[in-house]
Amino acid sequence: MIQDKYLTDEHKMFREAVREFVKREIVPHHEQWEKDGLVSREVWRKAGENGFLCMDVPEEYGGMGVDDYRYMAILTEEMAYVGASGPGFGVANELVVPYLMAFGNEEQKHRFLPKMAAGECITSLAMSEPNAGSDLQGIQTNAILNSDGDYYLMNGQKTFISNGILNDMALVACKTDPSLGAKGMSMIMVERGMDGYERGRNLEKMGRHAQDTAELYFKDVKVPVGNRLGDEGKGFIYMMHNLPQERLLIGLAAFVAAEAAFNHTVEYCKTRTAFGRPIGNFQNSRFKLAEMKSELTVGRIYMDDCIMKQTAKEFTPVEAAICKQWATDLACKVMNDCVQLHGGYGYMLEYPVAKLYLDVRIDPIHGGTNEIMKEIIGRDLGF
Repeated sequence: MIQDKYLTDEHKMFREAVREFVKREIVPHHEQWEKDGLVSREVWRKAGENGFLCMDVPEEYGGMGVDDYRYMAILTEEMAYVGASGPGFGVANELVVPYLMAFGNEEQKHRFLPKMAAGECITSLAMSEPNAGSDLQGIQTNAILNSDGDYYLMNGQKTFISNGILNDMALVACKTDPSLGAKGMSMIMVERGMDGYERGRNLEKMGRHAQDTAELYFKDVKVPVGNRLGDEGKGFIYMMHNLPQERLLIGLAAFVAAEAAFNHTVEYCKTRTAFGRPIGNFQNSRFKLAEMKSELTVGRIYMDDCIMKQTAKEFTPVEAAICKQWATDLACKVMNDCVQLHGGYGYMLEYPVAKLYLDVRIDPIHGGTNEIMKEIIGRDLGF
């Protein structure tokens, strides 16, 4: 967790409030949500009532008006630590809200943000497609303006979309002029109930079973031109604008999950015995735990620095790529070692490390694969 020296008394009070909320409203229900394949809409409304949604949105749009990234980092950390991967609050807070605040007009902000802050409007960011993941320029979903210029006709398909089943509004990356490539991309808000907008299956995943991840289909969906975010043809530029925060979110959640897995493993190694003594007393176990302790201690200093840079709005795209690649790779390594130290019990889903292991495996993939992160880093070196 972020070190106390970076937190004010207000931050600490907020952390305690989030921790109590997670303990009361999420942890007792998460197992059932995993069976159901999605969370209840009620937890969204309760999160809104407690001020955990749209925290940085000005009060005039229904938010708390707290422009301090540390609050969102605290929410991310508290949920990641207990393996609460179901509620997709981060999709709203850190993906959709920044787009609306930066590029939405006044009518759009007043129409969507108050309901989002109240947990009444659940949102998705729809970018990935069956043949376009990290390569966003390759998306095929298109939205063509009609001759009168009052609506777009959208056709296409999206996949791997978080909050895909529950969403009331999906912010869709599409091509409004396919002939222009990346320069012909726009972002358009598609709302629940629009004719031709359909959800496919709730995808069966390796982990994060409580998070609804779905396919979305658009067949001749008439979307009012007033639902376009910002200027036509600026979608690709807009997407690049928010990637640093998205990648920090992924890296931070993965790192905290690794911290949690490590702490579970230390306790396990103190209580589990073999050959008449705790397994932590064996040199291999001690050395593995010592290595993880060193990596996580150094890593926490680095992650806090990333949080503070984002708070100061100084976190760059290259720094975000480094953070995402390093933190998620480390998390997978730590998880693997923790499962190994648990032996056969580490393979049992009743143990936290097994679920954390499965949940974190997606992190080197989504938000841009870690191979793409290395490309970004390498190009910054001049290659």
